[in-house]
Amino acid sequence: MPALRDVGFEDLAEASGLLDPETFRRVRHVVSENDRVLQTVELLDTLGPAAIGPLLDASHASMRDDFEISCAELDLAVETARAAGAIGARMTGGGFGGSAIALTPAASAQQVRSAVELAFARAGYAAPEIFSVSPAAGAMRLS
Repeated sequence: MPALRDVGFEDLAEASGLLDPETFRRVRHVVSENDRVLQTVELLDTLGPAAIGPLLDASHASMRDDFEISCAELDLAVETARAAGAIGARMTGGGFGGSAIALTPAASAQQVRSAVELAFARAGYAAPEIFSVSPAAGAMRLS
């Protein structure tokens, strides 16, 4: 393969025999994350945002377990958001701390927010900064 982006699921079995276990987990994350991005685009076009929850969850698990870039606070935020009614959740940004995003029905937003705040307080973590965002078109040239 000329580049990691050219490795597909069908190549993972071969890669597992060629790479040390840690490198293989990193490769598996990249390959599976690329596939999840393509699936997300398709689902957003066909079924809408409510259909991508499992992909968000799988992405977080892969970043946590295969790429090992999550942390206890992010894992707690994601797990708590899901348990409190989020459709899906994952860490976002560069990893090793930072942010999580939870796709949440508007009617459940306050419930999810309160659950995450309570979970952080119970765990002895600093209070999280939680804010709502709305999806928008990506960056584009205007003129």
